[in-house]
Amino acid sequence: MRALSSSRLLLFRRVPFKPDPQIASRQFGLLHHQHHRYQQQPPPSTPRPSLPPRQSKNCRLANSNLSHHASRAMSSSSAASAELRFANPAILICDIQDKFRNAIYEFDKIVLTTQKLLHFSKAFSVPVITTTQTSAKLGPTVSALAELLPAAPHDKTRFSMFIPPVIAELSQPSQIALVGIESHICITQTALDLRDAGHKVYVIADGVSSCNPGEVSVALDRLRSEPGITVTSSESWMYECVGDASHPGFKGLINVVKGSMADTKTVWESLPPGPKI
Repeated sequence: MRALSSSRLLLFRRVPFKPDPQIASRQFGLLHHQHHRYQQQPPPSTPRPSLPPRQSKNCRLANSNLSHHASRAMSSSSAASAELRFANPAILICDIQDKFRNAIYEFDKIVLTTQKLLHFSKAFSVPVITTTQTSAKLGPTVSALAELLPAAPHDKTRFSMFIPPVIAELSQPSQIALVGIESHICITQTALDLRDAGHKVYVIADGVSSCNPGEVSVALDRLRSEPGITVTSSESWMYECVGDASHPGFKGLINVVKGSMADTKTVWESLPPGPKI
C-alpha cells in the first residue's frame, strides 16, 4: 500500500471536540423543559376526573337564597298549622246571675251552652271576660259557671259590657263570642258597642235569652241586620275559631263537642225560640 500523503493524513487525525457553549446551553434548556412537562402529565392509565363547572359568585348567592326561602317556607307551613283561624278570639259572658234564674226563658240552657264554651276556652287558652249587673242586689254569677271562670267577674251598672276593665282586656281587634242575658238589652247594646270599637261580634243564638221569648227573636233579627255582627251557634263559632283539622289542639275541640252532644241537642229544642237560624 502506498503511503498516504501527509495532507491526507491530516484529514484522519483525531481532533478534540470543542462544543459551542451557547449551543450547548440552548440544547440543555430544551431537554430540561421537555423533561419537566413529561413529569407533570398524569399517567395514561389514570385520566383526570372531570370537575363540574365552577359557579359564579352570583349563582352561589342565588342557590343560597333559594335554600333559605325553602327552609323558611317549610317553617312557616309548620307554624301555620298550629295557628287558630281567629287571631284574637275571646268569650264574653254577660250577667248570668242567680237572681235571674226564675225570670229568664230557658235560663238553665244558657248555662249549658256557656259551660261548653268555657271548656273550649280552657282547651285553647281563649280569654274569657265575665260581668255581673249590680251584684249587690242581683247576686253573683251562677255557681255552675263561677267554678269554671279563669277570673272574677267585673261588676257594672251600665247595660253594655263595654266598660273600661273589659275594654282593657280585649286585644284589638277581637273575634268575640257573646253569650248571656238579656238578648234585647245588655246583649244588643254590648254587641253594638263592640262592633263600633272595631271588634267582630258573634252573638251565640243558643247562648242568649230574655224574660219573654218574643224579645229574643226580635233582638236576633235586629242583630242579623247589623253590619259587623253575626248571629251564629256555639259549635259553629268554635269550629271557625280553630279553622283546621290539622291543628294540634283539634282533638280538644272534638272532645268538647262530643262531651256536650246531649246538652247541645237539649238546648236546640228550645233556643233560640221561634224559627231557627
